[in-house]
Amino acid sequence: MHLFRQRAVADAVLVGHTTLQRDNVRLGLPSELQKLRAKRGQTRSPLRVIVSNEGKIDNRLKIFQSDISPVIIFSTRRMPKKFQTALRKKAILHLSKSEHVDLAGMLRTLRDEYKVRTVACEGGATLFRSLLERGLVDQLNLTIAPYLFGGANAPTLTGLSKEFLQAGVHCSLTNMRALDDECFLTYRIKRTAKL
Repeated sequence: MHLFRQRAVADAVLVGHTTLQRDNVRLGLPSELQKLRAKRGQTRSPLRVIVSNEGKIDNRLKIFQSDISPVIIFSTRRMPKKFQTALRKKAILHLSKSEHVDLAGMLRTLRDEYKVRTVACEGGATLFRSLLERGLVDQLNLTIAPYLFGGANAPTLTGLSKEFLQAGVHCSLTNMRALDDECFLTYRIKRTAKL
């Protein structure tokens, strides 16, 4: 429910293609949160935004099987034509000529064309790291759960890369709440400091 509440305050929810394919989610909301959004003057569900540099997105994923809100895909001209044809029937495509999606440009497009003011990025780690490295994150919501897992190749918050972030990211704790065995932390990203 905590994740749903975070999603419910956003105008758009953002996810990378790999995470979407792995989790195969609709990115929807429970009906009570949809009603709260409507009372606030928002659409019942946030826009659903997918980022994929190569654009090889399966149009049979659950996100395309519901019409709870528009799906917007930011990709590149590297997206094969057969994927473009299939996805245009189910989503709005923004394809750039560059090798990688321009994340700052994507956020400008969401703001200017779709009136998006708040974006909730739900993963994955590579997308989050890319946003963080470009200074495009202003808040981090982190959940500490009582499960231990991992190993040398386990993913981290900023991906599988063995490379350190180009610059340290200083965060300031703005809220902390414990519920049962979980702790929900909210951090404000303060500034980027060179390592």
